[in-house]
Amino acid sequence: MMKRNIFSTVVLLGFVLSAGAGPTLDELFRRGMETYRTGDFATSAKWFGECVTQQPSSGGWQNLGLAEWQSGQVGEAILAWERAGWLDPANHAARANLQFARKAAQLESPILEWHEIPSTWVSVNAWAWLGGISLWIAVGLITLPAFLRRPRATWSQALAATGLAVFLLSLPAQIGAHTRTRIGFVISPGAALRLSPTHDAETVTRLAAGEPARREAIRGNFVFVRTSRSAGWLERDQFALICPR
Repeated sequence: MMKRNIFSTVVLLGFVLSAGAGPTLDELFRRGMETYRTGDFATSAKWFGECVTQQPSSGGWQNLGLAEWQSGQVGEAILAWERAGWLDPANHAARANLQFARKAAQLESPILEWHEIPSTWVSVNAWAWLGGISLWIAVGLITLPAFLRRPRATWSQALAATGLAVFLLSLPAQIGAHTRTRIGFVISPGAALRLSPTHDAETVTRLAAGEPARREAIRGNFVFVRTSRSAGWLERDQFALICPR
């Protein structure tokens, strides 16, 4: 009798847990596509937003950007496509959408430093792997012959030099990937850029949704950002980074 009660309790607990579980990633994607096809773009953006919350992916951000753009959320759309490109620089669809959106909204692209430009060629993880593997190859080919008490072959010296060169060349890109994490985008139309981090401060200018800026400081509910034309304080919920942490 006790075993039967225990079994019933376990079955009931499993049913409760399964009933309380949210929709799967496939289900969220299906709902997003269905509502997008019916023209309910705001709801579609909600479902695609839950998709990238569960599992961030370049394709997921691409879909979210399309839904946000169709629902009139320019800033959110540009942010989503930028995040798609951050995860996968080879996402040509996201790049084309960004070019179209910026032309339509008369917005500029983020201004990159020289060491940030190569960081956009491949993904951040790819640069990290390339730098790590090339360094270990160089170190191994330099130290292993001495450890084994064997003369260094010409090919191993050349390969070690190549590995070291690749590692050194990857450093600026890795640094650039780090500094690019401070780039963000205005997500609220007409966001007030203020002289100080208070609601009563004088407004320097108003920024359009989708305009790029660099975050330099945080104070309370405000962030200090710098655009190509001005600098000042924005409310934190009006600005989002390309790489959320």
